[in-house]
Amino acid sequence: MFFFPSAEHPYSHLIDTLQDGRIKFFNLQKLNDPRYDKLPLSIRVLLEAAIRNCDGFYTKEEDVQNILDWQQQQNKAEVPFSPARVLLQDFTGIPAMVDLAAMRDAVAKHGMDPNLVNPKCPTDLIVDHSLQIDYSKWCVLKENVHHGPSRSTPSRPLSRGGSQCGGQRGSCSKAACSDPPASSGRSPASVQQIENTPLLCPFHLKPVSETDTALKNQEMELTRNKERLQFFKWCSKAFKNVNVVPPDVGAVHQVNLEYLSRVIQVRDGFIYPDSVVGTDSHTTMINGLGILGWGVGGIESEAVMLGQPVSLTLPQVVGCKLVGTINPLTTSIDIVLGITKHLRQAGIAGKFVEFFGPGVSQLSAPDRTTIANMCPEYNATVSFFPVDQVTLKHFKKTNFTQEKLELLESYMKAVKLLRSYEDPSEDPEYSEVIEINLSSMAPYVSGPKRPQDRVAVSSMKEDFQSFHISKEKQDILVPFLHCGQEYQLAHGSVVIAAVISCTNNCNPSVMLTAGLLAKKAVEAGLVVKPYIRTSLAPGSGMVTHYLNTSGVLPYFSQLGFEVIGYGCATCVGNTAPLPETVVDAIKQGDLVACGVLSGNRHFEGRLCDCVRANYLASPPLVVAYALAGTVGIDFEKEPLGKEGRKGKEVYLCDIWPSREEVQQTEEDTVISSIFKDLRGRMEQGNTFWNNIECPDSVVFPWDHKSTYIRSPSFFSKLVKVPPPQSIENAHVLLFLGDKVTTDHISPAGSIARVSAAAKYLLSKRLTPREFNSYGARRGNDAVMTRGTFASIKLQNRFIGKPGPKTWHIPSGQTLDVFEAAERYQRDGIPLIILAGKDYGSGNSRDWVAKGPYLLGVRAVIAESFEKLHKNQLVGMGIMPLQFLPDQNADSLELSGKERFTITLPDSLSPRQQLTVKISEGKSFFVTALFDTEMDIIFFRHGGHLRYVARTLL
Repeated sequence: MFFFPSAEHPYSHLIDTLQDGRIKFFNLQKLNDPRYDKLPLSIRVLLEAAIRNCDGFYTKEEDVQNILDWQQQQNKAEVPFSPARVLLQDFTGIPAMVDLAAMRDAVAKHGMDPNLVNPKCPTDLIVDHSLQIDYSKWCVLKENVHHGPSRSTPSRPLSRGGSQCGGQRGSCSKAACSDPPASSGRSPASVQQIENTPLLCPFHLKPVSETDTALKNQEMELTRNKERLQFFKWCSKAFKNVNVVPPDVGAVHQVNLEYLSRVIQVRDGFIYPDSVVGTDSHTTMINGLGILGWGVGGIESEAVMLGQPVSLTLPQVVGCKLVGTINPLTTSIDIVLGITKHLRQAGIAGKFVEFFGPGVSQLSAPDRTTIANMCPEYNATVSFFPVDQVTLKHFKKTNFTQEKLELLESYMKAVKLLRSYEDPSEDPEYSEVIEINLSSMAPYVSGPKRPQDRVAVSSMKEDFQSFHISKEKQDILVPFLHCGQEYQLAHGSVVIAAVISCTNNCNPSVMLTAGLLAKKAVEAGLVVKPYIRTSLAPGSGMVTHYLNTSGVLPYFSQLGFEVIGYGCATCVGNTAPLPETVVDAIKQGDLVACGVLSGNRHFEGRLCDCVRANYLASPPLVVAYALAGTVGIDFEKEPLGKEGRKGKEVYLCDIWPSREEVQQTEEDTVISSIFKDLRGRMEQGNTFWNNIECPDSVVFPWDHKSTYIRSPSFFSKLVKVPPPQSIENAHVLLFLGDKVTTDHISPAGSIARVSAAAKYLLSKRLTPREFNSYGARRGNDAVMTRGTFASIKLQNRFIGKPGPKTWHIPSGQTLDVFEAAERYQRDGIPLIILAGKDYGSGNSRDWVAKGPYLLGVRAVIAESFEKLHKNQLVGMGIMPLQFLPDQNADSLELSGKERFTITLPDSLSPRQQLTVKISEGKSFFVTALFDTEMDIIFFRHGGHLRYVARTLL
């Protein structure tokens, strides 16, 4: 991998030079092949990588010819792709680095040099997923404040909505002390009202500034995750080609866009296109800048890090032609959701999408990255926007020097990777073309449970009432007290409103629109009800910078959207608990309460157990619904509220900023200084990170007392010859239905106190407040195995109700999934899983395959699989088996109580049908979803990791 040519290179005759011979490159136009000019530009990137890395082993001349003959070979030929770099975030990155550290141990035990285990591909690891909202605006600042007649203030501040009062002061109840008083209105004047109110707990006497809030959350993040951060720092020193971006710099995709993206790479005197694979399905965001990249599992990324190319079936490329003119009121999020709907309906799973047409020129570079980010939601592999003049103009604002811009432009022109969308003569030939009219886009939200379920904002009220609440219950109102003031909750009441600026909301225009909307709302005297969990999580310091420079940040704060820190928060379930009175009111009325967030994940129960309807919306609409306090509003006909002094009704159209106003603000604030600011944050790091001490050793000195970092057992029984993979008399561990997500398989949120993982942590003498989250403990296989299938929303047909339980068939007992699997393994019984459609949809994370593997699962039989997850199963040595068309567990009359035997032939081929024999004497056929010969090789070895380890030995 990363093979740079000698005179014997089969394509050395294509080498050309730039900058007076100082820079070499493979000039693909020298192929003199008319097929090249007809190739989609994304395929040209694959072709260049294959030519440059053609070493006769991983990449052969046959592979190059197959890519060049894309029109005939698409969806047929298996080809390798050697990306320029690997991108990891800490939740998915830590298990990858732990595995590499464990592999060093295994290699050393076999008498080999552990330095052989070292990434060959440049790898960036961004620490961004460990942030939790421990503090928000109303945390206590005062120490030694007497709290009630019998308890003093705890030694550490309480979070908003966290722990409650231990006593009462006057008539102050525990619930009243869980949040700031309703009369606050989030304004300085109301603080005086609080101080003059004898009924309130003194914990609410002083609001915390936004700077203090972010700093306190950062301090808690760094303290809580010290072990993990020490390990990351060791990785940055012990492994070559590993760059660790410390905490509090920004979210992974934002840092990738603003700092790590290069469009071109220059290495060892050669220039070539930048490309990336990442351990996150939303790595595709980088496609908006003309950089080819997509998400892979952690296991697959480890293989790339260690020198193997990604193996893929040469994809079909769908040309998405954008035409028409964008409506001034339509945000990029509306365009995203509109395009997502069109492409999902088009059935493009596993294909490349490449955008072209005159409409593309209307989209800014941030618009394009926003659209590319949603690629996983319509199941494409990539959503590629080739580089054009808009892209080049964008890079003039970033950290590109004039010299690099000139080199970039000259190289892209030389190999025909620079596009003019206005010139149809440059249009390549595509597998098929889908035309989308941008003029048809209107404001939408997505929900209440899946990203693809879209609701027009104009129809939101009617949709919510018609489809989610029965008519006889629509008018239920539940009164409750909050900080001494009475409020009412109803179906559709908003209780969580989170403005998040990472992934699909990195676009400055939508964040500025939200900020200007907040400014106009405050000026009109509108407020957000104080029981609503509001937060503002900037994807990076860049966002805070331009919000502050534009002057809108204080208005966000006045509405309760204060900056809580940098990193993933609400999207991954790290929302502070709701006030007890709010939770009680929801339960009392069996209300469908709502969360509204501008993130990209909102599955049921993810934000909060008691919030049953969650909607994805653009940042300005999050603010709008927070102001309204309900999703059951017709913005065209109903006011958001009344102007404070005059009592005049204020409608959304009165405070919605114009596109011209937003664009002008963006021009004035989103300038090169924000990128310089990020570069400074990157290079400077933070004091805590800089002061962390780590071991100076080739192999990692594991601390056996650690509950964060533990050497996994993947290599404990490593032998040079892989064992047979047939399955004999397996039991069914879980009998699942449709739409089982990666959140169901391996939750990323908090660790429930009654879970198997909690029992393990309690046995290690940890208290519940020290449990942290599953995401933070992905470096500990003992926690993650116990957390596999630990979702409270898991629907196991053996049990009949949601929960992380299953039926241990031999004993007839209902047990935690982990406990049942442990019994099966103790008795030497292999396990399989039965499932329905779309098994494994959602985020890419390797524990969704590692966890089942360590539970003893050998195969999953489902009606269909999410492609990413299917690849992860293969990469871990678990067979993904698909029922034949028009068949499923019900049609085959499977109860799940049977024993299953699956015998593999010696010469297994891709997509081969296998026979499954069951204990009742019947049998049925399934398709083994191995797409390539390399898939079969990996599976035979028990997955990527053991294959790589065996090649080293």
